[in-house]
Amino acid sequence: MPELPEVETTRRGIEPHVVGRKVSSVTIRDRRLRWPISDDLEQRLEGGRVLAARRRAKYLLIDFDNGSLLVHLGMSGSLRLVNNKEQPRKHDHVDIALDTGFLLRYHDPRRFGSMHWVEGTSHSLLDHLGPEPLSTDFSGDYLYRVSRTRAAPVKHFIMDAKVVVGVGNIYANEALFMAGIRPDRAANKVSKVRYVRLAETIQEVLATAIEVGGTTLRDFVGGDGKAGYFAQSLQVYGRAGELCKRCKGQTLKEIRQSNRSTVFCPNCQR
Repeated sequence: MPELPEVETTRRGIEPHVVGRKVSSVTIRDRRLRWPISDDLEQRLEGGRVLAARRRAKYLLIDFDNGSLLVHLGMSGSLRLVNNKEQPRKHDHVDIALDTGFLLRYHDPRRFGSMHWVEGTSHSLLDHLGPEPLSTDFSGDYLYRVSRTRAAPVKHFIMDAKVVVGVGNIYANEALFMAGIRPDRAANKVSKVRYVRLAETIQEVLATAIEVGGTTLRDFVGGDGKAGYFAQSLQVYGRAGELCKRCKGQTLKEIRQSNRSTVFCPNCQR
């Protein structure tokens, strides 16, 4: 599933090509996404001029003067810019034609993504989200304060979008390793000093992933519209049974938490 860095890379990839451009037409081939696309979406978009391309958590928001298009990429979705002469492929469900002759094309084989029209600043998918991890609202002090009543494992805690958005499974594994915290430790048993370090590592791992994703920006025009994971930088995720890169003597251990893979070093993480 696309995570925050991949969605941010998508935003940066399409932004210079859509902002200031007018929507000339909209073609919807299949409305059956996670939630059906509304029957009036074409009417709301056509003739509108794009004011901005934003991200909130794992959602893209394309702003117009009368509202915003809210896009979630789901498990397999992508947005890319293609010439309007390029024939649609299977699973190319939505084309938003711009006055430049390019199409903003939404591709989603599994149809777990979604598109909604938002008027104003409130929407049920956005209203209860926590702070952005790369914003000034997020800090170790904040994590410590919110965690005091949470007995759930700290990995579950930082992956809760009501606590902080965008810390997916891969990045939670990596940030906890970098902070030296066991993923199964109770959130309310982690000290403030360690939460300060954890907030720093969350920001570091996400910023690094966004930077790596930035090298694929050319793919958003005529390419596949997907950003790559920073697999070459992974310290623990996907490396169960291998030696820890930090201590070099301990074998990385894998456990299951809420049906997700968690990998950690029993020596380096406590």
